[in-house]
Amino acid sequence: MSATTQFGEAFKNEHRAIRDALLNLIQAFRNRDVSNVRHFLNQTAALSGPHFRYEEEAFYPVLIEVLDDEQVQKLLGDHNRAIDAARNLMRLAAQNELTERDAQSGARYARSLLPHVFECDGLSIMAELLPDKTMQGVLEARDRSRRADLDLLRWADTVRSHT
Repeated sequence: MSATTQFGEAFKNEHRAIRDALLNLIQAFRNRDVSNVRHFLNQTAALSGPHFRYEEEAFYPVLIEVLDDEQVQKLLGDHNRAIDAARNLMRLAAQNELTERDAQSGARYARSLLPHVFECDGLSIMAELLPDKTMQGVLEARDRSRRADLDLLRWADTVRSHT
């Protein structure tokens, strides 16, 4: 199987997992279930940390071959907004109880992350236009990011260079 095909499958599977964790997080907020809010927020952060990392360190830079710099900057801006939303979600999850207003805010923050998941998943068809050798490098960066195992906020606070 080519690196491009491997990447496409892995990328889609990661987006599915993040989508499902976010949908579960939204439901947990609607139910005002603090325990599940924490669980699904941690799951989302654990999935998205390595994913965002290899996107920014390896995938987005090579996308400039098929997209322009402005489009790649938009993707980075989406990550900035997602990180801000994650910080707000963490503040809500730290509470012992959620008010109705907290639950609505949490569900709104979590829902705000879904469009990036859907839009970003479409980049897999752009990856098909890149050389297999290039995509092999992205897969290697993906493996390194997964081995480092930093959740979203730990990565953003300690390693991330784009702000």
